[in-house]
Amino acid sequence: MSNPVTRSFFIGRAFAEILGEKAEDAFTNALSELGKFDAEQREKFRQLAEETMVRADREMAEADMGGTATGSTGNDGSSGDLQETIDDLRAEIASLRSALNAHRNSPS
Repeated sequence: MSNPVTRSFFIGRAFAEILGEKAEDAFTNALSELGKFDAEQREKFRQLAEETMVRADREMAEADMGGTATGSTGNDGSSGDLQETIDDLRAEIASLRSALNAHRNSPS
């Protein structure tokens, strides 16, 4: 079996098999790296979202503490303050409407 054509065939076949294995390894490694990158980015995004929520909760708690420091104690006090704020806003709206009507009706 020293036929050069047969030897060339087996050399070519071995080369194709090795080349296929190397390509498969490279493709597998690339997919693995892509999977790692995706997992890292998802983890970073999850941490960012968690940190954002913690900070927002902390700031909301600080704002609530600031509201309770002004004298609202519990649900009854805060709803009273809310009603008072609504009444104040309605009074401001009414005074602005009357001022606007007076301005519209005044001679130019």
